[in-house]
Amino acid sequence: MIKRTEQIISQALEKTENDRYKLSILVFSRVKELGAGAQPLLKYPEEILKRMELCDIALAEIAEGKISLANII
Repeated sequence: MIKRTEQIISQALEKTENDRYKLSILVFSRVKELGAGAQPLLKYPEEILKRMELCDIALAEIAEGKISLANII
């Protein structure tokens, strides 16, 4: 199920202990990976993923717990 941006950001912040700095590091790192060809970890239909921006994909992955600081350190 696709959620509103506000819900996704709120959930992503919870995953980073409400630390916006940590969240921005995670998003930046994941966007770089996605831009370099990494496959999204979301179970969304392909046509939806193609319309999403890389930063939206990264935020959704973080909100769903698929990406964490442990993944990039």
